[in-house]
Amino acid sequence: MVDREIKKLVSYGLERGLIEKEDAIYAANRILSVLHMDSYQEPEEEFGQIELEAVLNNLLDCALETGALEEDSIGYRDLLDTKLMACLMPRPSEVIHKFWEKYQVSPQNATEYFYKLSQDSDYIRRYRIKKDMKWVVDTEYGPLDITINLSKPEKDPKAIAAAKLAKQSSYPKCLLCKENEGYSGRLNHPARDNHRIIPITINGQGWGFQYSPYVYYNEHCIVFNGEHIPMKVDKATFVKLFDFIKLFPHYFLGSNADLPIVGGSILTHDHFQGGNYTFAMAKAPMEQYITIPGFEDVEAGIVKWPLSVIRTRSKDEKRLIELGEKILNKWRNYTDKEAYIFAETNGEPHNTITPIARKVGEVYELDLTLRNNITTEECPLGLYHPHNELHHIKKENIGLIEVMGLAVLPSRLKEEMALLKEYILGGKDIRANEKIAKHADWVEEFKGDYVSITEENVEGILKQEIGKVFKKVLEDAGVFKCTEEGRKAFGRFVEVLK
Repeated sequence: MVDREIKKLVSYGLERGLIEKEDAIYAANRILSVLHMDSYQEPEEEFGQIELEAVLNNLLDCALETGALEEDSIGYRDLLDTKLMACLMPRPSEVIHKFWEKYQVSPQNATEYFYKLSQDSDYIRRYRIKKDMKWVVDTEYGPLDITINLSKPEKDPKAIAAAKLAKQSSYPKCLLCKENEGYSGRLNHPARDNHRIIPITINGQGWGFQYSPYVYYNEHCIVFNGEHIPMKVDKATFVKLFDFIKLFPHYFLGSNADLPIVGGSILTHDHFQGGNYTFAMAKAPMEQYITIPGFEDVEAGIVKWPLSVIRTRSKDEKRLIELGEKILNKWRNYTDKEAYIFAETNGEPHNTITPIARKVGEVYELDLTLRNNITTEECPLGLYHPHNELHHIKKENIGLIEVMGLAVLPSRLKEEMALLKEYILGGKDIRANEKIAKHADWVEEFKGDYVSITEENVEGILKQEIGKVFKKVLEDAGVFKCTEEGRKAFGRFVEVLK
């Protein structure tokens, strides 16, 4: 049986173009080495339509018998199946060479090749990504994307305990460092044997271009500094964003804010996220145009969006960089007590920006999202952060992806939605179940909006209402609210730019 599975994996590599026919024996021998086996009789049978997940699972079961798989748990299985896939991988230099060769045809040609490689290599696990729940909810701001993230496997308790006991290492320094390429991993650090990086130069520095293993949207890429240095939003950030856009004009690129609460999860390593996807925010119109002295040639305005966004547009990206620097500096030092915006308290800075760059036709765009991370007694996690009553759906920080209009919601919601369906249809007491009690007030609130909730419509209603919660989450994160008072306050900041 194991010989058949080995041949299937080699055949998969040939079919996907990961290896050439001259590599077949070599690849089979590498697989034997990973499985702690020393003999192989190649079956005569030919295999087509190979299901990678099934093949890897069968080989891992064999590895358990040979002792190559230390323990039958997700953590150990993920480490070993990545080693198996590494047997089919071209070297980094080959990938880089092929990428730039295809780039000569077009940037799209290069990214399509690299994205397909990242999937075929199982670095992006297609079969897990498929599990993510995704839907769209229409709002007054446009259609918001909702995702319940199920592609990241839940670690079992034994694996968590083993990870805690595992020897601590500072190599690689973090999940974004270039040293992850080809790294075997450990229980507390993912295996990256099948991971490849394209070196690029932006702002005269060496950076890396890769895809996210958890693609939340089409061609979700990460662009990271070759050095392990902290996130920082400044003029150089805007230069880097546009240097990338000039290299890959079919992609957008954005930066998380550089302060805790409003920044993303990894602030210790300077990086951006981008991809080949148009978010609701990019489609949102400007509801008010503004003219900034000295930049009359730049189209600028306030975007119709729940967060506070100034969009700037020009065919000359250098003008957007200069204006972006001006807006950033003004915002860093801006205080408006009436609107409860403070540049700093007790020496701690609060104002920063989440910037997003893209090219639309011949025009460059730079969206500058104004962020503030001040906390209060009532909102200890952040005033411009999802408020307490929304934490039953979304408690985590609002980073770049959410800012643009895509909710990445925790996997617990899948089970909770199923229970809510059962309890709503059965007329049961939601408060009696500790797993869903936190949703009781919310359900009571929206139930009255529907004439009847049935087996046929209950799932659609829950999805719609989760979308409405996400809209409120974004409104909470907006420093200037979409109200008459809020727009006046936004106007006061615009005046500072003049």
